[in-house]
Amino acid sequence: MVHTCTEYLNKLCLEISERPVGSDGNRQATRFFRDIVTSFGWEVDTTLFDAMDWKENGATLTVENQSFQVIPSPYSIGCDFYGELVAAGTLQELEGLDCSDKILLLCGELTREQLMPKNFVFYNPEHHQRIIFLLEQKRPAAILSATSRNAALAGGIYPFPLIEDGDFEIPSVYLTDEEGQKLISMVGRKALLVSRCMRVPGIGYNLIGRLGKNARKRIVITAHIDAKKGTPGAIDNTTGVIILMLLAELLQDYSGQTMIELVAFNGEDYYAAPGQMIYLDQNQDRFGEILLNINIDGAGYFQGLSAFSLFDLKDDMRSQVLDVIAAFEGITEGPQWIQGDHSIFIQQGVPAIAVSSLWFIRNIDQQEITHTPKDHPRIVDCQKVVEIAEAIHLLIRNETE
Repeated sequence: MVHTCTEYLNKLCLEISERPVGSDGNRQATRFFRDIVTSFGWEVDTTLFDAMDWKENGATLTVENQSFQVIPSPYSIGCDFYGELVAAGTLQELEGLDCSDKILLLCGELTREQLMPKNFVFYNPEHHQRIIFLLEQKRPAAILSATSRNAALAGGIYPFPLIEDGDFEIPSVYLTDEEGQKLISMVGRKALLVSRCMRVPGIGYNLIGRLGKNARKRIVITAHIDAKKGTPGAIDNTTGVIILMLLAELLQDYSGQTMIELVAFNGEDYYAAPGQMIYLDQNQDRFGEILLNINIDGAGYFQGLSAFSLFDLKDDMRSQVLDVIAAFEGITEGPQWIQGDHSIFIQQGVPAIAVSSLWFIRNIDQQEITHTPKDHPRIVDCQKVVEIAEAIHLLIRNETE
């Protein structure tokens, strides 16, 4: 199966260069997943949804003939505006600032972590909501965000976009904290910001493969199929999708009572999480039917062990999982982490296993790979990917026979 894994990896990361939600590459990826899973006899439920693609052609910022390197914020609208430059580094400064019809530079405490999209339901701290509220209330003509690194929320990209939200209607760009320091001395002067980007209407698909007889007793295995723009998305999360497809093959003769769902979520790296929202809507009052969720994200990294992190498992299920882990030299029990789709199930009271790479879990706040071009097939060990698929396969057989 290592050869099969390599073929799938090359298809999703190299032949399909990018797969953000709403893009043609994303639709190619979902068609590929559907065709592979149905070829092994699974019934695949495909749900269509509206999704926004986004195109950009760079941005420029000039203050008194001095140029600064800026990048359009993902899903932002474009602009061509000349006006006064103002700045805020704290919430208190923002609250007291008149920035209507001005170019607002955000820096310091306000830009330490990526702001959650305004309508994101799974995690949205009050201080994020407060910042967005103030920005919309004060209506600057455009926003500049000077950022450093925040791997836990924004991945390894530097600088990271403070705002990544297709529901936010103020043009925004981002720049490094170093450029921001240079720009601070220009506050009060006139600046020209040109950001060449546009929102493009598109569509996407959420996919669920099903095998088994009893829909009221389910094991749900999940991985998100989308990836950020600008990255092949090998670890985040091609390897998770590959494991789903390998399981479709390993379980093709399955005929047990417990239904197995292979869910290719479409939207984990997208501001609106449409696939996850669709699944929540489809399963209202039905999460009690789910015996276990296994979510795969960040698996197959070439360094270190694979990790199965356990959440709220009953003693007998926990013992079975630990027995399976012990049968594979490359897998260990990992520490708990919440930055993944397993959190959806945990919040609904469903026991869960989060499958990843131990290196990623331990370095989640420092890694410089995800959401960047470094997340390339060359960092994947396909033998580890196959081993994870075999371990999950064994666990499912043990749980259902």
